Amino acid sequence: MIEKKKTELYQELGLQARDLRFQHVMSIATRNNRIIMRMEFLKAVITPEFLLILDYRNLSLEHWLLNELASQLAGEGQLVTYSLPFEFRAIEAILQYWISKLQERLNTLQPQILETLEALVDPKLLSVDRSKLHILLQNGKSLSELETDVKVFKETILEILDEEEVIEELCLSKWTDPQVFEESTSGIDHKEEMELLLENYYRQAEDLLNEARELRVLIDDSESIIFINLDSHRNVMMRLNLQLTMGTFSVSLFGLIGVAFGMNLESSLEEVPAVLKKSQPAAGRVEIKTNHKGEAFGLSRSTLTNQ
Repeated sequence: MIEKKKTELYQELGLQARDLRFQHVMSIATRNNRIIMRMEFLKAVITPEFLLILDYRNLSLEHWLLNELASQLAGEGQLVTYSLPFEFRAIEAILQYWISKLQERLNTLQPQILETLEALVDPKLLSVDRSKLHILLQNGKSLSELETDVKVFKETILEILDEEEVIEELCLSKWTDPQVFEESTSGIDHKEEMELLLENYYRQAEDLLNEARELRVLIDDSESIIFINLDSHRNVMMRLNLQLTMGTFSVSLFGLIGVAFGMNLESSLEEVPAVLKKSQPAAGRVEIKTNHKGEAFGLSRSTLTNQ
């Protein structure tokens, strides 16, 4: 690992300053018989003789550089292109590293999302744990970022597969090494080998994207189940509240009736003849007694007057 000035690097590689600006997040291009690759933070320049990694100060990248990349480029790693020219091994090593990073991110998210969803969709729960929802929100955001990265990776490879001239340009040794050129004309089609290499990682990216989409569909379905459970519990509470309200109203109504009958109020019963007939004998006896007493008092008064 060495450090060089940009001007010296440009002159050594035979490239212009604009070639190493890496304006795109992900790209694979050829310049002056050089392959320039960028996979977000991974920036590399491939020549027929060596692989140059730029801005390698990344923990995961340093681990890969020190422990895996050297053996892969030497043909000792598990690369499909170990028997092909150097640029094939370099391209495959970078593509393999990046697809493994994407797969690692998915493998980290998947169990967390499944565990959170299992806790949230429990029908016995009367309320939703806000902390679980926060975790699900964060994991859903990470999953969306992963889907975007996989799509960009897949589209980058697809753009190259659609351009046969670009695939031909990626075979650097074919134009610089006479022996490789002779092999390509005699039987080994390096262009086809490069195309097969890119298609392999395109399919891996497609499979990875399908797994992420299935996880996204599972999240959406689980959200629907959560809302259904919450609506069900909400309906139960509303029905209970309605029953309590009706019970309270009934008790209040009966109490009001009792209060009304206990008050000295006029009613229409006084105008019913049957009710009046039942009450007349008692009233007559009272009147007789009253008249008799009055007559007695009257007689006493007259007697005293005559005397």
